Amino acid sequence: MNYPADFWLPRQQPTMYFIGVTTAQSAIMRIFPRWSALWGLDAHLEGYDAPLHAPAATYRAIVNHIKHDPLSIGALVTTHKIDLLAVTRDLFDYLDPNAELCGEVSAIFKRDGKLHGYALDPISAGLAWRTFVPAGYFGATGAEVLCLGGGGAAIALSAYLALGTTPADRPARLLTIDNQVVRLHNLKQIHARFATTIQFHYMLNLSASENDSMLDLLPTGSVVINATGLGKDRPGSPITESGIFPLRGIVWEMNYRGWLDFLQQADRQRERRGLTITDGWNYFLHGWTLAISTIFEAPLTPALFTELDKAATAFR
Repeated sequence: MNYPADFWLPRQQPTMYFIGVTTAQSAIMRIFPRWSALWGLDAHLEGYDAPLHAPAATYRAIVNHIKHDPLSIGALVTTHKIDLLAVTRDLFDYLDPNAELCGEVSAIFKRDGKLHGYALDPISAGLAWRTFVPAGYFGATGAEVLCLGGGGAAIALSAYLALGTTPADRPARLLTIDNQVVRLHNLKQIHARFATTIQFHYMLNLSASENDSMLDLLPTGSVVINATGLGKDRPGSPITESGIFPLRGIVWEMNYRGWLDFLQQADRQRERRGLTITDGWNYFLHGWTLAISTIFEAPLTPALFTELDKAATAFR
């Protein structure tokens, strides 16, 4: 739902919020009650829709509500991770090292009356990444990474690759393309804090056809990622139908719902180019389970994750 900044539905149950753009369309709204039962949680999930780059007053109202309402347990933040923290930093009593490093929060919660903000996406991105990129892949292939989109998802993934991997699991080169210079500048500033062997490159492209030309320069086996959000909350793809994926490449569409134009483009080239293709479902699962576990201080074992995965798949 999209509520005015000063209006909140009355509730009788502890509530976790989901701060996004089109939250009602997310599978989590159907999955959460089942997960809550498996975890033994007494809680309700409430979606809060805010437009892209919402006014500062909206973000501050959301965070203030979570901070001061006794029935508000916390929140998971998706699209607004960077913008929200930029205008609410003073409302947090503690930010974890990843939040400080990446300039974003994906999980908000309270501990002993203090408001905490965590950036969990570098962890969940890494957990998802390891499900489709083999160990030692870059050391064995010399492949590179092209990330289309320089927002929060790009920050999280690059933090994982730079700081959470061994040299053999790390690409020598990672190129990020975005159509907003401010995002690339922000990303470059964050990358400057990393002590890593990865060579980061940045490119401002204003059209999908310009992105097509960059695909042609990638080595065999390279990883191409759609981290733009295009194909999820709004239709479109960061490449055109003329874009050719690298031979035997890996394609990661970070979305799992919506139009998924980029995923379909890759699928049409799957056999001809020998592609390995994955969507954002595992990223979704790891992101939400890690956030819920952190916010509610609820143990997350491998066995429980398997149960949660099975329960979620039924609602996909």
